[in-house]
Amino acid sequence: MATSAPLLGKQGKAAHSKASIFYGADEYLEELKKKYEHDHEIAALKNALPGEGDPNAAGVAQSNDKMLSVQKNDENRSLKTNRLFPTPNKPDPMPQNLAFLFTKITPEQMIYMWNVLTAIFFTQVLMVIGYCAALACFPDYWWTCTLCFGIPFSYIAIQNIYIDHDVMHGATFPVYEWQRFLTHPFADFFSLPWEEFVLEHNRHHASTVDLLIQGEFGWDPEEFHYALQQWAGPWSSNWYKYLLTVPFIPVIHFFGLNDTGSLFALEWWMHFPDEGHLMAPVMFLASMQSLFTLRFWSKWIPRRVKHNAFVLSLWACVWLLGTYPLGRPLSEGWRFMFTVSVFARIGYSAAWMFITNFTHSLPWNEFLAQDPGRTWPVLHNVMAMVLGGKHRWNEMLFHDVHHAFPNAVGTLSQRGRFHGWEKVHDAAAEVLHRGLWKPNGDEETQMQKTQKKRSLMMKQGK
Repeated sequence: MATSAPLLGKQGKAAHSKASIFYGADEYLEELKKKYEHDHEIAALKNALPGEGDPNAAGVAQSNDKMLSVQKNDENRSLKTNRLFPTPNKPDPMPQNLAFLFTKITPEQMIYMWNVLTAIFFTQVLMVIGYCAALACFPDYWWTCTLCFGIPFSYIAIQNIYIDHDVMHGATFPVYEWQRFLTHPFADFFSLPWEEFVLEHNRHHASTVDLLIQGEFGWDPEEFHYALQQWAGPWSSNWYKYLLTVPFIPVIHFFGLNDTGSLFALEWWMHFPDEGHLMAPVMFLASMQSLFTLRFWSKWIPRRVKHNAFVLSLWACVWLLGTYPLGRPLSEGWRFMFTVSVFARIGYSAAWMFITNFTHSLPWNEFLAQDPGRTWPVLHNVMAMVLGGKHRWNEMLFHDVHHAFPNAVGTLSQRGRFHGWEKVHDAAAEVLHRGLWKPNGDEETQMQKTQKKRSLMMKQGK
């Protein structure tokens, strides 16, 4: 149910016990449950992920749709690898030093994250306006003005993606409805609406449980990326083959084949809500009833239209800033818009390469087994600075923990915001040492063997 009021409601409206304040105000929980009922697709997919589902979505029934469920046989095994769907090894009993990592975030923390995300959007807008003003005042210093704008703009785009990731795993629905338009409009000229962004990312988690076995339990929207970096087998003996494909990874990111890009949106729309049926208008004429359900027309199409109308309006404003304020005709607004878009794409591409490609690659996970925080301290600190802090770097170091507990823990970056990066780092290392998955009789995967080696290195380094 759409509403312009904050989910938490006004203070003083009702008295709250200490427990109510900690676990979430009643008004917030009621509204959150309504949103999960309306967006039952998101609720069903989140509840299908490893470990516990979202408690606020507990009332939503399991879906049998291919895109909204884990693909496995009657024996609970993968159709691709025949592995059992793994069960996360959540500490039980829960040690006191790990309890914070598995505690549901509070409504105040949710609101804080959405406020940060909103602040990032308005900062981006002000930066673009400032860039236009700088060019108008100093037309002879184009490179100086452009680099002073572009480098910070790319940097804040990286922050944009990380806070998006934090929000979708801990505060899925915005405090105000209008905030869902602000999540990633500078990423490309059209893209997925927020709800589908959340949905496709949860599809990724449902499909890829082990970081190195992509699409094990169903189609993963990121599979093309993974194919480019592991199609030929082990890197050590096939590195020369990867020289043909790995260089294309930043290129496809730049042109929008990532979660917030245009090419990715087209890929997703070809699969959801009716997989394989959104390819051509001719098909619509042939079988309208079988292709597009009422849900598609009443729910998803309006969202796509509204979101992309906002995105296009934003870029139209950027185009206009590049015309009369700079003494140029309307036809030359693309010059300014193109520059803004290039630096935005650099930042968004960099963020997604870290989240998508590095964390799911064998070389990266073998590198992590060396305990880079201890053996590569300079690199550790530099990369933390690039990503926006050591709490962000934790997300790179413990992405396997994130995939084991996508609902229970959420993101390590998010936890670091409220508890400090070092406390989160040590807790994640302890969870890793205990083993991420309960033994089920299956042979250990390459990722599990790497995790054991890494855990041992980290324990020895203390």
